[in-house]
Amino acid sequence: MPHLAFDIAFCAQLPKLQGTVRQGVFDAWEKFERLTLDQLFKDPGLKLESLEGARDRHIRTIRIDRGTRGVVLAPDSGDTYVLLRVLPHDKANAWAVKQKASINTVTRAVEIRDIAVLEELTPAYERVAPEPAQRLFAAFSDGDLAALGIDETTLRQARVLTTLEQLEAFAPFFPQDQREVLEYLAAGFTVEDVWRDVVAVNLAAADSEPVNPADYETAIRHTRTRIALVTGSEELREILDKPFDAWRVFLHPSQHKVAYRPSYSGPAQVTGGPGTGKTVVALHRVRHLLGHLRDGDRILLTTYTNALVAALRSGLADLVDDETLRDRVDVLTVDAFAGRVVSTSRRPLRADEEASRWQQAAQAAGFTGSPQFLAQEYRHVVLAQNLRTYEQYEAAERRGRGSALPPSARPPLWRGVEEFTGRLAADGLRTYLGTCAEAAELLEQSGPRYRHVVVDEAQDLHPAQWRLLRAAAPARPDDLFIAGDPHQRIYDSKVSLKAVGIKVAGRSTKMRKNYRSTHEILSWSTALLTGRPFAELADDARNETLLGYRSVLHGSGPETHAATSVEDELDALVGRVKGWLDEGVAPEDIGVSTRFNRTCDRAAERLTAAGIPAQRLRADRPAVPAAVNVGTMHAFKGLEYRCVAVVGVHDGALPYPKAVTPEEVDRLQHEADLLAERCLLFVACTRARDGLYVSWAGEPSPFLLAAEM
Repeated sequence: MPHLAFDIAFCAQLPKLQGTVRQGVFDAWEKFERLTLDQLFKDPGLKLESLEGARDRHIRTIRIDRGTRGVVLAPDSGDTYVLLRVLPHDKANAWAVKQKASINTVTRAVEIRDIAVLEELTPAYERVAPEPAQRLFAAFSDGDLAALGIDETTLRQARVLTTLEQLEAFAPFFPQDQREVLEYLAAGFTVEDVWRDVVAVNLAAADSEPVNPADYETAIRHTRTRIALVTGSEELREILDKPFDAWRVFLHPSQHKVAYRPSYSGPAQVTGGPGTGKTVVALHRVRHLLGHLRDGDRILLTTYTNALVAALRSGLADLVDDETLRDRVDVLTVDAFAGRVVSTSRRPLRADEEASRWQQAAQAAGFTGSPQFLAQEYRHVVLAQNLRTYEQYEAAERRGRGSALPPSARPPLWRGVEEFTGRLAADGLRTYLGTCAEAAELLEQSGPRYRHVVVDEAQDLHPAQWRLLRAAAPARPDDLFIAGDPHQRIYDSKVSLKAVGIKVAGRSTKMRKNYRSTHEILSWSTALLTGRPFAELADDARNETLLGYRSVLHGSGPETHAATSVEDELDALVGRVKGWLDEGVAPEDIGVSTRFNRTCDRAAERLTAAGIPAQRLRADRPAVPAAVNVGTMHAFKGLEYRCVAVVGVHDGALPYPKAVTPEEVDRLQHEADLLAERCLLFVACTRARDGLYVSWAGEPSPFLLAAEM
């Protein structure tokens, strides 16, 4: 019996497809399941047609609904066809006639390329290309490129390229696997690196037989990274009804290898930029661990904010159907877990209370320095190193602090810390980090509470929180699984995991492929951070890099809008959101992000007044369906939307002066605070998948200059 499989590019289209089109896709799939190939070709409703002038006779079209056609790979042999795209009738035909299918002789996978465009571009580039030694891939031999899966057609095209900009012009039309190989080589990776990180993870099972260039049935089953073989109607309904989660079908082999490794000998870590699937891998790791729990064992799935906890709970529910099994997972913030362990009635100190209490503590202790410096010394030295006595503090290193502290200044500073903590206890108050430190000490005495701990968005956790998590599970194989990205660190909590007893050496994986944002959005956003150092999670003496970080998707680039006033900016926001809605984007797939709560309120009010349903994004409130989500940049962390508007990006908002330590107080802290503000804007922009809109009133943020260059 024939089958209809689905290319990942089709799934990327799903959020843009109307309900009638999705139903048409389902109806077409059902016909493939119940009709013979002969009946399919004769079916008047499906209209499985070849195309006049097609560059490849294996590329055909089918009817989806009135005015819409699907482009399919229709091999001569075998029963499996692949739906590549769904487009309006004329656009589908125009796209289909330019495509050519082939089978990669190294990965044994199906490849699709826009051969018409490539053959049109290549001669023009050949005429202006410099001497071969000056070209982009001159350092790599034909044999090396062939071993990485570059075929003769792509080789000719790659050999004419001189610059990265030229590669970007060709890239959308190359076969995806070959494009990725060339992009990694151009980014500075060695042939060995590319084989290990790109080619090897895509290889099908070892087979000594030569590749049959006509055996598409086998090749389709080898194309695990891009083609989904749907086995039942419920599975297809799940994909079509939840298009934003369709990526789950395409867990990349490199991700699968990390998530479903039978066991790690100790703590394991996965890092990567936004959209690389770290959270997906963490959730799949929980699923794997659930299958191996013993009686009484439990899992802690934890992260930094309540909004992220809500997203993790939703993701886990999508991935693990068995509610009884899910009940063995506690999904909590680290701070909430600490509160459970300590079990105290003391109220957490609010952020707006803390500054005045440090002022009081400094005065009472006779500390003549800045109360802000005193608070940061407590956070970054005392709590970070778990210092309990003055003798410990006196002997402690202050690495990472940019202001020298003479010996005479330490006693009043320590007295200030004691005043602060003592007054909190007397008033029945506590800090979140202080609670974590207390909870860690209690667990060290009473013993672990979980068999496994899985951590998402790990980069924002403080050493006190890490000590708590280390104490939460016994030091055994598969104890901690950690996912994070130093480039998204927005709370200034640098940490060396090995310094808190968590050693991931030999069990660390870096992901470089973005599955969320388009290449154009990603390139623009990444420019915000280019050239700035980011300490690794595992070792703060080494820097993380965005080398090789790239998107698998292409689309439109970001829009920017310079408004003359705040009112003008809000009016423009309403216009942009209406435009997205008119294009068929669902309201709940649109996010509006700002630096401040007051700007969120104004944006939500203006959208509502214009007749656009909008809601403030809050973890303590249930989401309203069919409404635009409006939230601060901090609240958007870890979330994603099809289209995102980032508003209020003016000078004075990013960086926000009150969030940046004055340079004269602490030079290194000043630099760290500026970097955290950059990361905040980077995080907000990389929430977008298809559309990004950035606006400001008056002077733009100086951070935008890097992205606009």
